[in-house]
Amino acid sequence: MDTPDFPFVVPLQGGSNFRDLGGHRTADGATVRRGAVFRSAHLGGLTDIDRAALGRLGVRTIVDLRGVAEAAETPHMIEGLACKVVGAHIEPGVGEKIRGAVADGSANPFLMMQFLTDHYRDYPRRCAPGFRTLFATLSDGTHRPLVFHCTAGKDRTGFAAALLLTLLGVPWDDVMADYLRTNELWVGHVGRYPELDLDTRAAIVEARTPYLEAAFAVVRDDFGTPEAFAEKALGLDAAARERLKAELLD
Repeated sequence: MDTPDFPFVVPLQGGSNFRDLGGHRTADGATVRRGAVFRSAHLGGLTDIDRAALGRLGVRTIVDLRGVAEAAETPHMIEGLACKVVGAHIEPGVGEKIRGAVADGSANPFLMMQFLTDHYRDYPRRCAPGFRTLFATLSDGTHRPLVFHCTAGKDRTGFAAALLLTLLGVPWDDVMADYLRTNELWVGHVGRYPELDLDTRAAIVEARTPYLEAAFAVVRDDFGTPEAFAEKALGLDAAARERLKAELLD
């Protein structure tokens, strides 16, 4: 797992946190196929060089997990690329809460962690339709290579990536390590929330273990297992999950 080309990060001039989910090892010794599924922050600042890089990857489909207005504010810069965009909109309700707390001076590290933890708990509950669209698109081999993203590639994207890797059989410690790599790779937070102290700001912009654990605790409490969640909330029955493994594992 520590080989120089894994995880494979695609360096972008006008974006960040773009990486291949391939290369992870499963508990039974298979390897997630490279070049099939990518995760990223938003693609609203791509340069000509960036677009050429996506073209070389052969990306066919971009699944956008951002809210409707959020996506409209920063449209994809993909002119000339032969790929389509699928909207799997998940509204970022937590952003409004954060902005309100910043405006009224109540923002502190503990409140921000509470906001983010509650937001993650919403993913398997309130946000299931957006993730259902993502996994339906992802499960159709004609749409791959595929990249999915939100704004930072941290929260909505982080949960979706963790769920996919879990369903493929990647051990939890490696799933969590992939989630936390956002803290090394995402640069979109630079300059944001300059009025906040470092600890409060960090609680907002960092991927943190308790956040992802909170989402999966709801998955287990409400559905029993990630597989049951995939079947009941996302429409991926056992046959669909096995087909996904056959297509995405080597």
